[in-house]
Amino acid sequence: MNAIHPVQGRRRTIPPGFIEVLRERLGDRVVTSPAACEHHGRDESPYPTTPPDVVVYALNTEEVAWVAAHCNTHRVPLIPYGAGSSLEGHLLAVQGGVSLDLSRMDQIVAVHPEDFTVTVQAGVTRKQLNDSIRDTGLFFPIDPGADASLGGMAATRASGTNAVRYGTMRENVVSLKVVTADGRVIDTASRARKSSAGYDLTRVFVGSEGTLGIITEVTVRLYPQPEAISAAICNFPELSSAVQSVIEIIQMGVPVARVEFMDTAAVRATNAYSKLELKESPLLLFEFHGSPAGVREQAEVVQEIARANGGEDFAWAERPEDRSRLWTARHNAYFAGLQLRPGCRASTTDVCVPISRLAECVTETAADMDQASFPYTIVGHVGDGNFHVLMLLDPDDPRQFEESEVLNRRLVERAIRMDGTCTGEHGVGLHKMAFMELEHGRDALDLMAALKHAFDPHDILNPGKIIPLAPGVELAA
Repeated sequence: MNAIHPVQGRRRTIPPGFIEVLRERLGDRVVTSPAACEHHGRDESPYPTTPPDVVVYALNTEEVAWVAAHCNTHRVPLIPYGAGSSLEGHLLAVQGGVSLDLSRMDQIVAVHPEDFTVTVQAGVTRKQLNDSIRDTGLFFPIDPGADASLGGMAATRASGTNAVRYGTMRENVVSLKVVTADGRVIDTASRARKSSAGYDLTRVFVGSEGTLGIITEVTVRLYPQPEAISAAICNFPELSSAVQSVIEIIQMGVPVARVEFMDTAAVRATNAYSKLELKESPLLLFEFHGSPAGVREQAEVVQEIARANGGEDFAWAERPEDRSRLWTARHNAYFAGLQLRPGCRASTTDVCVPISRLAECVTETAADMDQASFPYTIVGHVGDGNFHVLMLLDPDDPRQFEESEVLNRRLVERAIRMDGTCTGEHGVGLHKMAFMELEHGRDALDLMAALKHAFDPHDILNPGKIIPLAPGVELAA
């Protein structure tokens, strides 16, 4: 796509002998082939590939610490890499340097079922984790759709379809092992359920997108597997009535586990991609967790609210295989949307608003998007006020990218005007940097820049992301 992304700073020069020293320590896990570098310089964002100079595959915290110290000494950018599923340009090597691939750090370190916690290396994926603890009767609920790594999920403060009941990574990370920019290794907290001892470093690193430190181990909360689970589909005549139902359900205090919205275009794409036969109108997907009686009571209340807003009778998916097929289709809504315009390039964005403003924000956004020259879909984890817009662009027409950015700006400004945020779960990366001052104010951004400078004085950790370069930082020659 012929688009210019907001690169901060210039590409830095790798000093002579730097890569040779890496190879002396790590051997063939230091890779400079164009294919590997291009793979690690590309994500699901609309930006062009921006490859690193070298890819390094680490196996443990000690190796990460050594690489960080080596990069810090020579002022070489260091970008942590997990599953590569980010959407906002988080992992693009805009100043070159080292892409540090943590995907081989995939060991379950310790399971503590009696404490409802598990500690894993950063490269463990959510599906791998749940498969490994299935026999304990516990599960990890954070589900962003992609089979993301736990380190990446912590770094981007991920959430997903279960967040309305179980919260986000912010609420579910107990502690972290982090490598600092100069190669020190710290533990941010113990496994105790609460602590008043000092600054909450765990929350500082959760959501920092690799700009303050490199997460190598994550300890997260686990939950008992529900005794009963039921899923249901409810169609509505129009978008606004579906979203209004969600607002009333949440305000009634019904503890739904999942409530997802799909507009008509998203349903149509999902039917074609996942070979389903869902009615093609705005719909909500529900999942209820609890005892059999509790699940039944939740469903009855939700059905009553939905009917009052024009919703149809529920179509149930009670068998595990039916639920799995339904939620797999929902998670594949991004790839399904791409098939609405073969050969397109997607620009996707998300915002989050207070639940009381959700219907207004979604309705205004849909009306705005209806004027676009390209197809789009809207889906959302609407139980917590978060929704996503997928814009399907012609990669050979830069005017469509420019148009999508105008629409994205209007959406973000609309959300912030409603006391919302520029991103509910995608993170900032490159794409949302322009809105940080609008949301937080200059003084808050200056404080963030000072924090960045204190943690990473040579600006080597994922530079050029989230906020402008900290005052006084000079780029390596």
